[in-house]
Amino acid sequence: MHDVRTRLGVLGPRVAVVVHDLAMVWLCWVGLHQFRLSVMALAPAFSPVSVEVALILIAQGVIFWRVGLYRGVWRFASIPDLLNIVKASVLGLLAILLVLFVYNRLDLVPRSVLIVYPLLLAALLGMPRLLYRAWKDHGSVRLDQTATRVLILGAGQAGETLVRDLRRTGAYDPVGFLDDAPKLRGSQLQGVPVLGRVEDVERIAPETAAKLLVIAMPSADAAAMRRVVAACERTALPFRTVPRLDDLLEGRSLPGELKEVAIEDLLGRKPVLPDWKAIRGWLRGRCVLVTGAGGSIGSELCRQCARHGAAQIALVEIDELALTRIEAELRRDFPHIRVTPVLGDCGDPAVMGHAMRLSSPDAVFHAAAYKQVPVLEQQLREGVRNNVLATRNVARAAVEHGASTFVLISTDKAVDPVNVLGATKRLAEMVCQDLASAGGTGFVTVRFGNVLDSAGSVVPLFREQIRRGGPVTVTDPEVTRYFMTIPEACQLIMQSVAIGASQAVYTLDMGEPVSIRLLAEQMIRLGGKQPGRDVAIVYSGLRPGEKLHETLFHADERYRPTVHPKILQAEARPVHPDKLAAALARLEDGVARYDLEQLGATLRDAVPEFKPAAADATLQRTSTTATIVAFPPRHARQP
Repeated sequence: MHDVRTRLGVLGPRVAVVVHDLAMVWLCWVGLHQFRLSVMALAPAFSPVSVEVALILIAQGVIFWRVGLYRGVWRFASIPDLLNIVKASVLGLLAILLVLFVYNRLDLVPRSVLIVYPLLLAALLGMPRLLYRAWKDHGSVRLDQTATRVLILGAGQAGETLVRDLRRTGAYDPVGFLDDAPKLRGSQLQGVPVLGRVEDVERIAPETAAKLLVIAMPSADAAAMRRVVAACERTALPFRTVPRLDDLLEGRSLPGELKEVAIEDLLGRKPVLPDWKAIRGWLRGRCVLVTGAGGSIGSELCRQCARHGAAQIALVEIDELALTRIEAELRRDFPHIRVTPVLGDCGDPAVMGHAMRLSSPDAVFHAAAYKQVPVLEQQLREGVRNNVLATRNVARAAVEHGASTFVLISTDKAVDPVNVLGATKRLAEMVCQDLASAGGTGFVTVRFGNVLDSAGSVVPLFREQIRRGGPVTVTDPEVTRYFMTIPEACQLIMQSVAIGASQAVYTLDMGEPVSIRLLAEQMIRLGGKQPGRDVAIVYSGLRPGEKLHETLFHADERYRPTVHPKILQAEARPVHPDKLAAALARLEDGVARYDLEQLGATLRDAVPEFKPAAADATLQRTSTTATIVAFPPRHARQP
């Protein structure tokens, strides 16, 4: 009984719409005939109820149904619905011509009626729909004297959509737009005036009594966002932003949601879309294995592989909670994909052999690594064991089990390393380069800089310090780093593999480095506080293994562009297999005996460019600056 009532509830309004539309057809056809015949001296007889009229209603009704006119909803009638009505009217005229020609050879049908019919019918069908939507939109706005007055920055499509969404809630009252386009000055969108430029927000916000600023510029690059945010901060009013399109598509934000401006919005570069077609073509139907699958990079790699066509994903993770979390997420969001979890250390040959036999992967992404610079300076043995020997173990397993591609996730710190992390990652690159010479499995190394909001990175540390009220600790006022978001890093990895080289070292042209001091100040402001006044910034000095400025390019690695404008391919430096094998043997022995002195000496010998950072901050600053000057400028990097 309930199902019957539900069906009747759905069919009722639809039947009413059909009756309305057919009534409009009858009114249009009969009305045009009556008008045309009224101006004729000798008008033939015309009956508004006849076989001819019935045939017209049937022909036009069939066309309405075929073009899908009744799949639309009057409440949300829009331009596409009007275009569909025009299409139905024109096709209906053709159907009527055919039916009447068969019925009575179009006898006594005025030609003027046929010409005007589709235009008038489109108006009769479209106007009630638009009036109904306008009435519902107006009725849905609850006039609330306590509604928050909102000033919108950006008078584009996102701003126009935002006005409609805000009005539906009834909790917000849009009072004006700000936009830098001169042609919009003085105009109105949805009845809301464009009051001036974005830079005028400090003057206009008090004039409009605005209580909230909303940035409706989802396509703005980082530089534009920094300028807009700086203007908003001068007003001392709270401000929000609409989500970006990729955040909506990836499920990180909901349509109509207002979110706080994130530091990623201010530090990211202008996005360059990956070649998803190439990525899907390479990945479709494959089985991939990801080590460190529960980490920041590893888990995002799993999501992107699942999203873009992988048939099976094997997860190797030593942290049981992280493994449980990513496994549950993949099974929930991608139920069609086979997920194979393996708990264990990827440096254990038995673990990797078991994982390989379970999944027989086509590609292996090696994301497992220790990456905290100060920690590894004091934990040399574990850095060598996990970053070097475990990498060799995973790479050997990939070769032995016939994986077509092995991807090493490396770091910009492997270029002229001054710390254990950089040196061990550089040695891991050399291990992969040596194994690649045997053929069979293709080895791809991808280097990138710091990843925003990854576990242990500076952004969550600053966020927690700001939450506690400070102070925010910065190592040095001059220190800079390259940054990218987690999704961007993983897109780079996927794109690099899809390029198709069997042996390559790729790095990202990451734009300009970011001052950590400015990063801290910006995060404090985004938290609604003022640096130095509400939250102090304390300079603690460079930590062991740190340098002022990171470098992306080595002087001996010639870089050339690839098919992707932000990915450069390095010319790998030669590796001496015998010397490398001897070094690895000594490292194995040092790890087994926990001989830190042997490990340090062997690492410096195996990676000649490894120059441990000086403890004295002054010496560190001098040596780092000299290294940077030695590199060619950006425009001279390519041969």
